Order: sequence, then structure tokens, then C-alpha cells
Amino acid sequence: MKKLLSTVGILATTFATSSFANSSVASEWQKIEQQADGQSVYFHAWGGSQEINRYIQWASRELKSRYNVTLNHVKVTDISETTTRLIAEKAAGKNSGGSVDMVWINGENFKSMKDNQLLFGPFVEGLPSWQYVDKSLPIDVDFSEPTEGLEAPWGVGQLVFIHDEQTLHNPPRSFAEMLSYAKAFPNRLTYPRPPEFHGTSFIKALLIELTNNDPALQKPVTGETFEQITQPLWAYLDEFHKVAWRGGKQFPGGTAETLQLLDDGQIDLAITFNPNAVFSAQSSGNLADSTKAYAMDAGALSNIHFLAIPWNANASAGAQVAINFLLSPEAQSRKGNLNIWGDPSVLSSQYLTGSAKNTQQFKSIAEPHPSWQAALEKEWLKRYGN
Repeated sequence: MKKLLSTVGILATTFATSSFANSSVASEWQKIEQQADGQSVYFHAWGGSQEINRYIQWASRELKSRYNVTLNHVKVTDISETTTRLIAEKAAGKNSGGSVDMVWINGENFKSMKDNQLLFGPFVEGLPSWQYVDKSLPIDVDFSEPTEGLEAPWGVGQLVFIHDEQTLHNPPRSFAEMLSYAKAFPNRLTYPRPPEFHGTSFIKALLIELTNNDPALQKPVTGETFEQITQPLWAYLDEFHKVAWRGGKQFPGGTAETLQLLDDGQIDLAITFNPNAVFSAQSSGNLADSTKAYAMDAGALSNIHFLAIPWNANASAGAQVAINFLLSPEAQSRKGNLNIWGDPSVLSSQYLTGSAKNTQQFKSIAEPHPSWQAALEKEWLKRYGN
């Protein structure tokens, strides 16, 4: 009964808006909800943040009680592990009953899944919640790769730094200033070890500044341009590592470790891809109230993160219901709540409630073409991986 009421509720809201008033679309959606009833959805998503894991647990409880869909969070360190698994399933001819029903992706993982035809869809415009999405955001491209309805936008990410105002009043506002600061105060700055996402984002943002955002970064990488364009990057890192935390011989495993090191007073800047992470970390007691997030003066490397469904998902209906719920004003308002996750929403702000409306966002810098990511990680590991 509860489920029926929620369906009626959704249809009532959706009929009220022109974009979903088409009865065939609405009855199609009802069919999807019926198929989803009783399904278990295996959701492969990064598991490196307590706040995010707790939010996914909340969503799981809601999906179970409203739609009888069981959302299982399969925690991965890097979603490329999931891409590898799906490529293996494709090679083995496993075109149904796959082990993955839903993935949290963007960037080179999306491109690789799309190129290998590992995605279900297009499905995005058939979601009732699609009508609430802010269409002025760059939701139809992912790191310059057209999304073509194969992934639904979930949130907005920006590369920012966190400092404690009590110990560091005037943090470096550019990577050039960061190097000067590291030389003046050795052993106080670091970044996560690539290919961890935040570490790779750090070197991409650094490369953009050092090359004045060379137009070549928006095109597929070639051996020749890579060598030429990245020369200043390696020269910078060679110098930076000498004066970095632990002499650049060791790097934090990810954003959570940088927050811990900042809180322990071992380093002066933590790094995150969520401009509001500082608020949720403060409310869970992981950071002091005197900490503050900021972006470089030139802006913050920014992208949208997405949800997608593999072509061979065992529970594609359940995954669509889960994604539709995660895009609802209720779920997006909770996700954007500064004390819960604080992830900036992809919905138009008129549909949001509470502190999700007041999310802080910085001037944005576009991501390079996805091919640069793997090339940078490979070269970084070759030079500094041992």
C-alpha cells in the first residue's frame, strides 16, 4: 500500500508538470516500478567517506520501505576496478544477470564504459525526477565526452583545499604560491598518491595552471604533446616533493587521510572534491570549527559526477528506481545538507530545501580531455611510484 501511495504521489506531482504529463511515459514508469519490486541492486561506489557511506545507507532504507528495492553499497577504492570487471563479463559473453547493477562514475571511467559499450540506455529522460534537474549545468557532457542519456547527473564536484584559520591565516592562492610556502615551511604540504582520484585531480589542476590551460588539454593526448606540455609539471613536482610532507617519499591514501593529517596538525592543507566537505567533517567531529575551504584564485577544477547502469545489469528496473529516487528533491536536499554530505545538487534550487540551497560553489575550471588522466597517472607512477 505504502508503495502504491508513493507511486500515486510521484504520478500526481509529475502529472502536474508538463514534462512528465505524457500518460504513456507515466505508465511506462509504473511498469518499471512494478518490475523493481523485490529486486536487489548492487551499487558500485567509492567507499572512502563516512559521510557518503552513511548517506547511501539512508537511501537504502528509504528505497526498501518505499519501493521494496534493496540497495547494496559495494564499496570500491577506484571505479576502474568495476570497469575491468564489466569488460571481463562482456568478453565472457555474459549479457544478462551481471554482477553490477549501478555505478557511480565520471570522466575516464565513463568514457571507457561508453567506448566498450558497457552501458544501459539511454534512460535518463524517462526518469520522473529528470524534470527537476538544472539544465543550465553541463550535464550533457562528462569531461568533454557527450553523455547521450547513458548516465544521470548526481552532484557537482570542485577541487578545493581546507586550512585551519588558527594556524594558517593566509593560505597559498596559486600553485606557484604553494611551492613558495612549501619551501618556507618544509614537511607541511602534500597531496594524495595518484591514481587515487584526489591525487590525480591535484596534478591536473597544477598542470592547468602551469600551462595557462593550454588548449591541447581539451583534445585527446598524443605522445608528443604530452611530453612537451607536461615538462613544467614534473619540474614543479621534483622541487615540491623535496620539501613536501615526509620528503615526498610517502603520500596520503586519499582525502580522508589528508583531513586526518590536518586535524592532527601534521599538515597545513587538506584536499577534497566537495566544496562543502568541511561542514560535514566539522559536524561529525573530524575537523575543528576553525577550518575553512577555499579554491585557488584562478578557480576550482570542476566536474559533475553521474550514476549509470551496466548493459547486463541483473536489476536494471531497480537501478532506475534507485537513481530516480536519488535525483528527487527530497534525496538531493538531504545530500546537499551541509551537516550530512554537503554535495552540491544538480537540481534547480527552487526544488531544494534546507542548507542544500546555500551550497558554496567557486569559479569553475573545466576538466581536461579524459585521455590525459591515464597518461598523467602512468607517468607519475613511473617517476615517483617507488
